Amino acid sequence: MGYQIISFLLDVAAGLLGGACLLRLYMQHQRVSFKNPIGRFVFALSDWLVLPLRRILPAVGRWDTASLVGAYLVELLQFGLLWLVAGRTAGAGVVPLLALFGLLRLAISALTVLVIVYAIASWVRVDSPIVDVIDRLCAPLLRPWRRVIPLVGGIDLSPLAFLVALQVVAIILASVQAAALR
Repeated sequence: MGYQIISFLLDVAAGLLGGACLLRLYMQHQRVSFKNPIGRFVFALSDWLVLPLRRILPAVGRWDTASLVGAYLVELLQFGLLWLVAGRTAGAGVVPLLALFGLLRLAISALTVLVIVYAIASWVRVDSPIVDVIDRLCAPLLRPWRRVIPLVGGIDLSPLAFLVALQVVAIILASVQAAALR
């Protein structure tokens, strides 16, 4: 029970901090302004980690490598601590691979939450700068789906199709992770 509690708490903390780093990465790539509540929240959570990394890791095109490496380091710390809490001393070389899979799962989870919030906001038509940011982040992800999925009775099913695809990717990722760790 103690391991489960520690695992849960680390997962929440790493999800929040790593998710902020990934959201920072994606917002910068999409050139979304950080002068909104979401941007300020992301900066407040991730500046302490990303800014020092930015001194040694240059951006690659529009991709902020410091944010990506920051998210990976958070996952690496999480899995390293879990490895130690579990009392394992041998086989620690697998921890970086676990962190990579954790980072991919975190990205899938973050995209899932983003699209669900987008879909709910589109139903209730909230007029807020946060909704505008979410719309700018989701539009490029849903655009390819909208090209092939027509409106059905005036309802946009592209978020649902994207969410189904994300879950399929998550299942495949879990299978690859299980195979890689055998």
